[in-house]
Amino acid sequence: MQPGEQFERRLAEEFGSDAGARRVVARQARDLCDSGQHESDVGEELTVSIVLSNLSDAPEDLSLPEKWNWWVGALEIAYGGYGRFRIHQWTRVE
Repeated sequence: MQPGEQFERRLAEEFGSDAGARRVVARQARDLCDSGQHESDVGEELTVSIVLSNLSDAPEDLSLPEKWNWWVGALEIAYGGYGRFRIHQWTRVE
């Protein structure tokens, strides 16, 4: 997975959030991918499809960063060690 501009476009298509939210989620997804932790714990490579599918499972009323944190929280409960991938702050870009 190489989350970048293409990944941010996919996030916009799926979730329609602002650029700042998409950028921070893409950055955290890249960090998670680069860490190899998801692949090690889950046994499969982290892909754009996996990220989008899991974010789609989050409650609809959450913002994109909140959806990311919801998923990362589930990974934290299941495997531990995912707290460092949580989003704590982002700048909203209108």
